[in-house]
Amino acid sequence: MILKRPRGYRWRKGFARLRADWQAQVRYILVLQWPGDSEADFDALISMEEQVDAALGRYAYVDGHDFGSDEMNIFIETDRPTEAFADAANALREGPRWGDLRAAYREARGGPYEILWPQSLRKFSVK
Repeated sequence: MILKRPRGYRWRKGFARLRADWQAQVRYILVLQWPGDSEADFDALISMEEQVDAALGRYAYVDGHDFGSDEMNIFIETDRPTEAFADAANALREGPRWGDLRAAYREARGGPYEILWPQSLRKFSVK
């Protein structure tokens, strides 16, 4: 009996390898965070995620979002977290949710968060 691999197996395996290589190279995860728990908050999150995605340079990309536990987050993978935050801030600064923004980054492999915004913030976590 000869076993055949499913169609597209090589492509999926190759893509997974490329993704793993990229993740091995990514040094930091930048998190943009706001309070949120309503449908309107979720819609705002999606809109802000699109704005940030369009504003980021080639050294960063939006990896997704999280919504729940009375907070909402946008996750950005980057090697330059302060520059990525500056790009995101320029895209969001004029928006109605700027005043509630918290931002921090950490190494992609884990560890404590380094707070970027607001400067007066002393603790940061993702629930």
